Amino acid sequence: MSDSQIHLPDGGRVVIIGGGPGGTACALALKRLAKEQGRRVKITIIEGKRFIEERHYNQCVGVLSPPLPELLEEHLGIPFPRDLCLVEIGGYVLHGKGEQIDLVEGKDGSIAVRRVLFDAYMLEQVIKQGIDVWPFRATDLEFHSDRVVVYTENQPMEADVVVGAFGLDEGSTAMFSRLTDYRPPLALDSIVTKYYPEQECLDEFGPDIHAFLPANRRIEFGAVTPKCDHLTINIAGKQVDSDLMDSFLQMPEVKATLPQRAEGEDGCLIRLEYFKGRFPRSLARNYYGDRYVMVGDASGLVRAFKGKGSTTAVLTGIRAAETIIHHGITRQAFHDHYRAANQDIVSDLPYGRFMRLLTISISQVGFLDTIIRAAAKSQDLREALFNAVSAHGSYQGVLRRSLRPGTIRAVIEAVFQRN
Repeated sequence: MSDSQIHLPDGGRVVIIGGGPGGTACALALKRLAKEQGRRVKITIIEGKRFIEERHYNQCVGVLSPPLPELLEEHLGIPFPRDLCLVEIGGYVLHGKGEQIDLVEGKDGSIAVRRVLFDAYMLEQVIKQGIDVWPFRATDLEFHSDRVVVYTENQPMEADVVVGAFGLDEGSTAMFSRLTDYRPPLALDSIVTKYYPEQECLDEFGPDIHAFLPANRRIEFGAVTPKCDHLTINIAGKQVDSDLMDSFLQMPEVKATLPQRAEGEDGCLIRLEYFKGRFPRSLARNYYGDRYVMVGDASGLVRAFKGKGSTTAVLTGIRAAETIIHHGITRQAFHDHYRAANQDIVSDLPYGRFMRLLTISISQVGFLDTIIRAAAKSQDLREALFNAVSAHGSYQGVLRRSLRPGTIRAVIEAVFQRN
């Protein structure tokens, strides 16, 4: 049998390193697809974090967007956890230095949750399906022609194929980079904090996400997202740090958006705590090979610039499972089927990179206010901006709308209006 014809045997084992949305979605999809075919598959998730006890802070903002409900209910056979909803997102407000615009009216289908609780929910669904979860870390791997040996903090196990669902975890990326041709995606840094206003002020803030594209070349974008009892504030860039978050919070357009902060029991303002994370801005190199495949952030298969990480993690986890069950566990199988299944994401990445660079340039030269004034008169430009900041549409579609004659005319008129 040639390498390109190696399939997961009946009773074969799949080891998934990482128990976030990508890893749990892959496990649930494997279980469901194997059952449909009357096949036996042993599935083990290795995850050292304890989501259910909320010991870990997840730097993801925690906005779950369409088509995530459909993916969970129709492809994984589990309910979408609407009870975790803290806020139903109403829309987006884009801020320039002196202008702002509401980009959508009514509900957009997204909800804000505590991301750690969503991860706990997904892992709970995995356990209910009888899938093994090992509460340890993977420490090393051995790739052989007929198996993979996975070493953990507890004991080793053998697998037919390994799924990398570890995000941008440095230990796991280093392990795979040392043993395979895998190279992790380039990444942006992110600083996240929780901001506690007076409850009355928080209620007045409303359900919209406020997006900022500062002129500061080190901050590529920032956002303020409403939660139940606080606002989640995040910034991202190549090398953002706590000082940059301090600067962001002092920007006039940001200060004008944030309501009065709440006081603690001692009468002092509740101290802001900063958390640092990273998320991909490029496709990983060799994110699949013989007996391994990456999903979610580890693969770089995410919406360029904006992310939409939870949704794409679940989607790529499902697509990896479909390839493993239906087509095989070799590099050729993943190339022919997994990469092809994700072509909608891959093909949009160059447009996303271009949009990212264009947006940075527009912000730094002070042209964003002009674009916002033009959008007030152009429905196409408003929809393009909405899809750009919400990640609801492709960047190819964003560029197409931006280059329509009516859009260009509106921008030219806004330029002369400024002058």
